[in-house]
Amino acid sequence: MFEIDKKKFGHFVAQLRKEKGMTQKELAQQLFISDKAISKWETGVSIPDTTLLIPLSDLLGVTVTELLMCEKIQHSNVMDSEQVENIVKTAIKYSDEDHTRAYNIKNYWSIIYILSALFGCIGIYLNYINGYITEALITYVMFGAGFGAYFCFFVKLKLPKYYDENRINCFVDGAVRMNIPGLTFNNKNWSYIINTGRIWSCSTMLFIPYIFFIANKIVPISLFYILDYIILALVLCGLFIPMYIVGKKYE
Repeated sequence: MFEIDKKKFGHFVAQLRKEKGMTQKELAQQLFISDKAISKWETGVSIPDTTLLIPLSDLLGVTVTELLMCEKIQHSNVMDSEQVENIVKTAIKYSDEDHTRAYNIKNYWSIIYILSALFGCIGIYLNYINGYITEALITYVMFGAGFGAYFCFFVKLKLPKYYDENRINCFVDGAVRMNIPGLTFNNKNWSYIINTGRIWSCSTMLFIPYIFFIANKIVPISLFYILDYIILALVLCGLFIPMYIVGKKYE
């Protein structure tokens, strides 16, 4: 099995990037990482995580094989089976990391999520039969349910190594995207961020319907639209501020 030459890899990436007329910052933005990460690749300090190989090769206009070999392959140059085998083994070795998600292990958060959703639905029903149901109420609860489903069942329990090697303030996992200005994600603070998201999500599903129900009982109709904005602020701030605090504490 051949080893990837970091210096050669970095020179190849820099060459392709310049041929595309991109700056390090522009390439970094399209990969949702910091430009410092690109700089580290190009200077041979580190190599990108395996999850970035396909999008990186697409942006640079080469195949993943060419990226791993650090050179363009002529169409007439057919690789023998041993070369192909070495490249495949290198890619497998390179991608050998923990991809465990929350549903892969037993944890009490799945039970908490289901109970929160159940009692949240009861709260929505109470609002409905009393004529208090609003679009805002449904939106807040669905917002919590959606994030909660991700954090309690589908979240990656460990970040790729390049998050520890670079200062990255954007997390991307399929349709889920998080970008908290001033906060970098890494494996030191990731578990705390996950639990903060879980607590917020389950609390939103569980308590918001009952807050609406009580508010409709005691707040005058003329002031209810103000309360709606207050609840919106509490919902949003209740997610991002605690995430920022615990993220910075364990960063």
